[in-house]
Amino acid sequence: MGKTNKEKITPELRLKYEIATELDLMDKVMKFGWGGLTAKETGRIGGIMTARKKSKKS
Repeated sequence: MGKTNKEKITPELRLKYEIATELDLMDKVMKFGWGGLTAKETGRIGGIMTARKKSKKS
């Protein structure tokens, strides 16, 4: 998992990396950063994160 000096690895960030890996987006994230993702890609990651957080609360 790539950690920059500015990013502290939190459970939420760990989940974000996990989902990006599952969606085969990590190469793009590593090359361009999170800002290099399209709105659609970012939305998919956010949506999956939200769904997983909700399922953990149930």
